[in-house]
Amino acid sequence: MKTSLIALGVALSLAAPALADETDSTDAAAEANPILVLGQKDAPIEIAPRGLAISLGAEQFAAVNAFNTEDLIKYAPNFFVRKRYAGDSNGVPGFRGTHSTQSARTLTMVDGFVVSNFLGNSFAFAPKWGVVGPGEVEQFDIVYGPYSSRYVGNAMGGIVNITTRDPRETEAFATVQGFIQPYDQFSTHEDYRGFSSEAGIGLRQKNGPWSLRLTGRHFRNTGQPMTYLGLTPVRGATGTVVTGAVVDPEHVRATAAGTGIPGAPGNATNPYFAAQSPARITQEQAKLKVGFDDGSITAQVLLAYWHNEDSQTAPDCYLRDSAGNVVCEGRVTIGTQTYTAAGANFSRTLRDELLAGVKLAAPLSGDTTLRLVVSTYQVPRTDVFTSNGYLAGKNNTAGTLAEQGPTGWWTGDITVENKTARRELAAGLTANAYRTDQTRYNLAAWQSGAGKSFATRTFGKTRQLSAWGEARIVLDPLTVTLGARYDNWRAYDGGLARLGTGPLAGKPVSNIYATRHRGSFNPSLSFEYRLGAETSLQLSLAMATRYPTVGELFQGSLNGDGAFNPDSFDPALKPERSKDANLVIAHDLERFKLVGSAFFQRVDDAIFSFTGFNRSGVLTSNFKNIDLTRQFGFEGIVEMHDWPVEGLQADFNAAYTDAKTLRNPSAPAAEGVQFPRIPKWRVNANMRYDFSESLQGYLGLRYASRPNTDLFGLQRGDTFGFTSELFAMDVRINWRMSEQVRVSAGIDNLTNDRAWVFHPYPQRTFLVEAGWRM
Repeated sequence: MKTSLIALGVALSLAAPALADETDSTDAAAEANPILVLGQKDAPIEIAPRGLAISLGAEQFAAVNAFNTEDLIKYAPNFFVRKRYAGDSNGVPGFRGTHSTQSARTLTMVDGFVVSNFLGNSFAFAPKWGVVGPGEVEQFDIVYGPYSSRYVGNAMGGIVNITTRDPRETEAFATVQGFIQPYDQFSTHEDYRGFSSEAGIGLRQKNGPWSLRLTGRHFRNTGQPMTYLGLTPVRGATGTVVTGAVVDPEHVRATAAGTGIPGAPGNATNPYFAAQSPARITQEQAKLKVGFDDGSITAQVLLAYWHNEDSQTAPDCYLRDSAGNVVCEGRVTIGTQTYTAAGANFSRTLRDELLAGVKLAAPLSGDTTLRLVVSTYQVPRTDVFTSNGYLAGKNNTAGTLAEQGPTGWWTGDITVENKTARRELAAGLTANAYRTDQTRYNLAAWQSGAGKSFATRTFGKTRQLSAWGEARIVLDPLTVTLGARYDNWRAYDGGLARLGTGPLAGKPVSNIYATRHRGSFNPSLSFEYRLGAETSLQLSLAMATRYPTVGELFQGSLNGDGAFNPDSFDPALKPERSKDANLVIAHDLERFKLVGSAFFQRVDDAIFSFTGFNRSGVLTSNFKNIDLTRQFGFEGIVEMHDWPVEGLQADFNAAYTDAKTLRNPSAPAAEGVQFPRIPKWRVNANMRYDFSESLQGYLGLRYASRPNTDLFGLQRGDTFGFTSELFAMDVRINWRMSEQVRVSAGIDNLTNDRAWVFHPYPQRTFLVEAGWRM
């Protein structure tokens, strides 16, 4: 197996990444075989840099209009975050050919503690970016692909680690922001506003090992509507005669061309009657970080709290009756056609989240170090209140409550490392455990849980135990890294509870799913080669196994009669198994750095939600395995420093990705089709210019070509319901009034490009910001 993987990588790859070594800059091995960093150079990369790797710091962050932490990486090569508006909790990251709902293919960490939400695999399970405020980020490290055996198979897409600032002395900072988005789409014309305030203080013992950092952030924003609600044609008696419905001409064109979404709101016969309520977002975040470093032993304790509130209680209803009254529900008539208007629900989500982590590094003897990391992320409460329609929302009558929690995960990692001038040996044990538990209730008054009545409950657990080892051997000018990982996975205590019938009427009855066990072995291999002082090569090969999440396994549903539907899910989902290769070449000139990358990934049994036949021959729309997908592509990255004029810094990257479904018996029509939401071309750029010592200007560019919207390549359009081309230019200016005070202003999406990821991306948004630092 390893031989075929090596041959595949050699045939398809190109050369070695812009990376950073994990060892100290004085380490002899690092000096003998230095590895380059793409991006910031002030600190070593914090994750194993095998495959294309970048590290971003203060210079790059200063150029970004950062409404939220994930904005700081929006110009990274062949990478994106599906962020629909400022404060969006569903910001899923995507590497290369990863779909924007495949959240379980990215491992995201804060200071080495896992904040990826592997309770599911969709837009609703994004990493917990909000536990970190943009003002406390010191470094963003990104590694593409699963090329180090240190990391769990969820790194199949890549790894992101956020490093927050450690105080170097007594220090403090404060930042305030205000922003506004004038929004204009269909019959919705509104200015959506937001603001944030963030502050922190850091203390470091002058002649001792202790440090402390306390930070907090308050964030408020109203995002543009995410969904436009379509009328449904009906026959029979006429309804209220109305005007104001909107037909989307772009959707009409797409439908006429045969690429419309069959039956979707907004095609030629289904005009829109309303926009979903804008999301009024309120977030509170607080974090305590305690550090210890006596020159031998280092330790850290991290505690974070994040509160989210999402209130959607103002649908923008377009219809008016003959008296000018708002109509947003019921039977209506336009001309000779009668429709039903439904779906303009009110909702309110309340969520509390906690992160706690401890890590320790201590010498065992000589060149050997022990490292221990333990963390937990808990969601003690998620309450989603939803009305049963528009009038129920206005009048606080019937609705539902989805009550989740306590739920969350635990992770642990123990590592022993031995480093000398010529080799590095490392081995470790890792473990994780995930639990989901959600109950749905019916409510008489949707705004309150008082008097709730049980409807259904879904629950389940997974755990994974792993052992791994890596050896990095320096053979100047060649360095070889060998690794292997064994995972043992178990899914258990899963089921669906519902109200029984007959003798059990009115009592919860559970369908319990069978316990499952599975194991996997995955090797990795990396070659680094130095061609003189300026050029480095790296070829990385790996295999990875990504096991199903509790959300993919344990989310069955009921039939219309309330009976359990065995075809609503697949509790026997196979894990995803990938074979990966990445070749990168980096050439460092005095004022230029050039990086080229070629990558390949083949995934057996990819887990994806789509409409196709299950193993019983029943047509379903749920998570199923796709027999075989593959992606390959190329990336080019250019960094320029003080060229062509002094004071000008620029990063430019372009990527081509070909990602296809090769074999899918559940839906053969998808075979040979470009995988959905994966653009063939991505281009990002960022320019930074110093007008003076106190005044800097910045220009950013983000481009992605139009991908397929669906698995079958039939849905291509440039409006709501499709995934469109993206072209956005961003500008920013920073004025440092003094050593302590900075004032900034910026515009995201300067040209007001209207782009879609099914939902609309933000239109032109203005930002003003003031910062103080001591």
